[in-house]
Amino acid sequence: MLLRVTLAWLVSSATLFTSAAAHEVQPGVMDVEIAGDTLDLYVEWILEAPIAGLDLEGVADTNEAEGADEYDRLRALEPDALSRAFTEAWPDLREKITLRAGDVNLPLELAGVDVPEVGDVELARTSTVHMTAALPPDGTPLTIGWSADLGPLIVRQRNVDGGYSGYLVSGALTDPIPRAGGTTQSAGAAFADYIGVGFDHIVPKGLDHILFVLGLFFLSLHLRPLLWQVTAFTLAHTVTLALGALDIIRISPDIVEPLIAASIVYVAVENLIVRKLHPWRPAIVFGFGLLHGLGFASVLQDFGLGADNFVAKLIGFNVGVEIGQLAVIATAFLTLAVLFGSHYWWHRRIAAPVSVAIAAIAAFWVLERTGVIDPSGAWTPFSLLTEGGLPPFWTTLAAAGVAAVLTAVLMPIPGADTFRDVAGFVTSLVAFVAIVATFTSGAWIMTAILAAIWVLALRVQSLGDIETRHQSA
Repeated sequence: MLLRVTLAWLVSSATLFTSAAAHEVQPGVMDVEIAGDTLDLYVEWILEAPIAGLDLEGVADTNEAEGADEYDRLRALEPDALSRAFTEAWPDLREKITLRAGDVNLPLELAGVDVPEVGDVELARTSTVHMTAALPPDGTPLTIGWSADLGPLIVRQRNVDGGYSGYLVSGALTDPIPRAGGTTQSAGAAFADYIGVGFDHIVPKGLDHILFVLGLFFLSLHLRPLLWQVTAFTLAHTVTLALGALDIIRISPDIVEPLIAASIVYVAVENLIVRKLHPWRPAIVFGFGLLHGLGFASVLQDFGLGADNFVAKLIGFNVGVEIGQLAVIATAFLTLAVLFGSHYWWHRRIAAPVSVAIAAIAAFWVLERTGVIDPSGAWTPFSLLTEGGLPPFWTTLAAAGVAAVLTAVLMPIPGADTFRDVAGFVTSLVAFVAIVATFTSGAWIMTAILAAIWVLALRVQSLGDIETRHQSA
């Protein structure tokens, strides 16, 4: 888990939920019920992915996987047709699911497939698969899991006190699950597991939360304003995360998700209007933090934490979220602020264009999540941008071309400071949008290349500006 977090940090350093998105890789949720010597497994599963044969290991978006076109085709199948397709694929899929009692492998039988009607194909369709197995009468604990290519898996033991609950990645297996409840997982192990879950919800899956945190960062590079905002945000989302995970507060994602997007629009637009922290900003950020905490809580509610090690899992998840947010801020600081934060044009050439891009993306989310617009048609470019649907190579090439042309035009004009501001604005706007595109598609190398191009272009463009000429004189 530590290695996973470390690798994700490195990925995020090369870059600076909507849980219903059709292309976002979502974990399968397996509910375990044991009655005597009979085991029933109910898996809430996006069946189109395993039927299409997608390899989801380490993938955040199905567009990144080979066979994505077949996945898209299957999403439009009627329930009976998709159920038949899964039944045909079952013999191969069964070999990828592990069920053991002690050291004995147990055969699984397919008992039923429940597929919802075709709705909006831009939303993921979650089906339910019912599997059964006969258990040996000796009461041996069970070990369950599936292969890494099927993606992450949440396992929850139902109808017992202290039932097992775990989040499995990279083909991991559960700890031995006692049939009568009472998991053997320690509080420390549960804490460590859920640090990874929380971090993963920010990097790479939480683009909306990443953009909000970046909005806080780009208001001011002074430490005090940033600390006030981050502290307010952390306190607020910690409160609602705990209340939501405890099921004391539960608000529909149809309400929470548009409001989260609106909060991103607000901080981004305010960055364009003000240059320093005003007294109302931390209070507003605190309010927005309450919303984001509800968004985090919905993830934990879906996981089903169970009664066992509940506090350890809750704290671990929150710690993971904080590490993810700090990784985003640290990356932005090291990539841009260290090099350009002291320049007089920081706001005009970096903070302002990035804020414009953040506001535009979040405004699209507000309209999409409230059903005002159809994310297809004229809005398809925004959908592709935020769901990893743009081709990383051509996106990188286009952004690099824009930066190169603007930089080349500036080279022979050492005194055109206004034009340099315009060129820097456009360079940063295009580069940041391109980074969002490559980040959401999981193209980490292209993301790193784009970040390097962005920094290099701004550095070269600044060589002839007024600040440099004064230093030379």
